[in-house]
Amino acid sequence: MSKTIKGMYLFSGQSHPTLSRSVSELLGEPIAAANVASQSNGESKVNILVSVREKDVFIIQTGADGVNNFIFEFLIMVYACKTSAAKRIVAVMPYLPYSKHSKMRNRSAIPAKLVASMMCKAGVSHVITVDLHHKEVQGFFNCPVDNLRASPFIIRYIQQDIPDYKNAVVVAREPGSTKRATSFAERLHLTLAVIHGESKSDYYDEDGSGSPPPEYDDSSVSRVLPSVLPEIAPKEKPPMTLVGDVTGKIAIIIDDMIDNLDLLLKAAELLEERGAYKIYALATHGQFTQSDAAKLDASCLEEIVVTNTIPQKINSSKLKTIDISQLIAESIRRIHNGESMSYLFRNIPADEN
Repeated sequence: MSKTIKGMYLFSGQSHPTLSRSVSELLGEPIAAANVASQSNGESKVNILVSVREKDVFIIQTGADGVNNFIFEFLIMVYACKTSAAKRIVAVMPYLPYSKHSKMRNRSAIPAKLVASMMCKAGVSHVITVDLHHKEVQGFFNCPVDNLRASPFIIRYIQQDIPDYKNAVVVAREPGSTKRATSFAERLHLTLAVIHGESKSDYYDEDGSGSPPPEYDDSSVSRVLPSVLPEIAPKEKPPMTLVGDVTGKIAIIIDDMIDNLDLLLKAAELLEERGAYKIYALATHGQFTQSDAAKLDASCLEEIVVTNTIPQKINSSKLKTIDISQLIAESIRRIHNGESMSYLFRNIPADEN
């Protein structure tokens, strides 16, 4: 057995055991003994088998398929360590569940705030994550959050594994990705293109947010508001178009997350129509379904590259994975030893999303 690091225990949930083992090997710290299982009715059962009293506890769990179960499993693990008098409990969540849902939309909620509140209430005192979709999610936590960046690993992949990458154009799949894509283009010394517009979504039509005001039978009820409010034209996105030139170039689509393969493939088809002779897509997080494998193999994409923040269960020769366990391991080591985290953010623009 490897020698343990003094004053520290590393635990793993069931969401990503491969990543947990890689981090464990890099740290030279074995995964601490714990029984983590699901009962026949779906409830999570956790039993910590070592004394964590006055220890730094690091729990690795990510937002993989079956995310709701993994969240509650993680919360039970945290609470078990808290009630066992752990000195500090650090959540190591490479992909933070519900991090995309950080804004109130129509009659919806803000699940990212709810998840953050539950984590802090359970006993989390520090969070390690990678490339939050919205950086403001850090403000939902009542504890420090280290939002690590995977961009150095992605840039190294581009430089080492994409032939003739200097003849490429970095592409933002949507205007919201422009800041991130610009950061990559500047560091790679490449030009930038932006895809704008997409097919109209029916989301706002189906949720009832455009429903008319109710009809009142009581004539005494004031009906001033409907007549005062001016008519506002509904928001419509233009057809998908490309701002920039990719003719005779390699197109490298950059995003923080790929969770809708159909939209990505539409963007790739547009780039092919505009003259790109090879098309790559790279992102930190990749969420795919089993049906995506056939779509990906039949697409015009040369490769789709994601990091291992989320375990990939689809089998496609076009799907490549970048290992960032070294980044996770080093952040754990630095937090445990009370060292500065700034080294992990060197040469990364402060405004990079």
